[in-house]
Amino acid sequence: MQRLQLEHIIRAATGITGAMEFVIVGSQAILGQFPQAPEELLASIEADLFSPRDPADSDLIDGTIGEGSPFHQTFGYYAHGVGANTAVLPSGWKNRLVRLENENTGGAAGLCLEIHDLAVSKLVAGREKDLNFLAGLLRHRLVNPESVRQRLAATPLEASRRELGLARLQRLSRT
Repeated sequence: MQRLQLEHIIRAATGITGAMEFVIVGSQAILGQFPQAPEELLASIEADLFSPRDPADSDLIDGTIGEGSPFHQTFGYYAHGVGANTAVLPSGWKNRLVRLENENTGGAAGLCLEIHDLAVSKLVAGREKDLNFLAGLLRHRLVNPESVRQRLAATPLEASRRELGLARLQRLSRT
């Protein structure tokens, strides 16, 4: 997904819900901080987002511009309305959101996770696609491993999950 496509999703989500802000928590959040991110990090055609205004907005988004919708069929990308607790994030993440708001967003704003917070969410999720994404962030030097470690330490997690995350980060940092 390219930045113009994410801006289109933000604009469409506003038209559907009336909300003026959406938190982008999936991999496409990279586009807030890195509009010209490396192509390999933009492979997903789905933007995970939620409205801080009303949890019910996620259902409206899924039903109207979600996977399999006419929007998806027309444009080749789609939005996935998620819950505010979908991503496991470090303390203070809200203060680091990167605002994406311009003429293409139609007056609305996408509040994108800061890249190190995004990296932690991927590290904790631990699915193969998440770890591949994180490996790409490390390879392109878009994240600092030590900053990711510090953010992971500031993430409310069980000790065993934190240790697993640290082990994953160590392994990925060496490759």
